[in-house]
Amino acid sequence: MTGGVPGDMRLSGRWVIPAAELRWRFSRSSGPGGQNVNTTDSRVELVFDLEASAALPPLLQARALRRLEGRLVEGCVVIAASEHRSQWQNRVAAQRRLVELLQEAIKPPPPPRRATKPTRGSKERRLAAKKLRSAIKGQRGSRPLLPED
Repeated sequence: MTGGVPGDMRLSGRWVIPAAELRWRFSRSSGPGGQNVNTTDSRVELVFDLEASAALPPLLQARALRRLEGRLVEGCVVIAASEHRSQWQNRVAAQRRLVELLQEAIKPPPPPRRATKPTRGSKERRLAAKKLRSAIKGQRGSRPLLPED
């Protein structure tokens, strides 16, 4: 995506999704635009067949398929945009959202968490706070009831 013009999409420095792998559908929008909404097909659906794409290496493609499996419709990612009055702005918005979604999906997994133990000081502070809380609660029921006259 160069200069906001819908076409080839650059995911990162190495990977580009060619415009030929993107399918566009247009329909009437229910969003802003007044009477313009009734006459122009400003709503945009961008469909990218992730399963059949040759733009990503197999490892990244498998990672994206696994992470996006709840969003996929028959192996395709579908992005709808209707927030702008103009079809062109909606196309740019849909393409931008697809790039962000795919970049998030192909990111490497975070490093595994290293198990740690609580420090001695944190254990002591926790126990002291529990004792204090217990003492506060213990004082609540110790008041003698006043005899009625």
